[in-house]
Amino acid sequence: MSRKRQFLCGDRISESGIYLVRHSKHRLPHEVTLLRDQLFPRCAKCEDSVYFELVRRAADITLTPFKVALYALPVADEEEEGSIVAP
Repeated sequence: MSRKRQFLCGDRISESGIYLVRHSKHRLPHEVTLLRDQLFPRCAKCEDSVYFELVRRAADITLTPFKVALYALPVADEEEEGSIVAP
């Protein structure tokens, strides 16, 4: 069985797609859509203790005029209240 490649905060994103995000301590894994040629974002709470894994590739949407860059993963409302909710 092949092991999936993990990416770190600050690495350049080589493929647009949906990535699984794993935080080291405070949050359950979740998915986020990221765009090619951006940098993998840090977490607003745990900074650089985040790992990314490509789940599904996406069409190259970086060629369209509309794009939004994600610079930091936001803290979920549930985290602010002290509980973690399963995705």
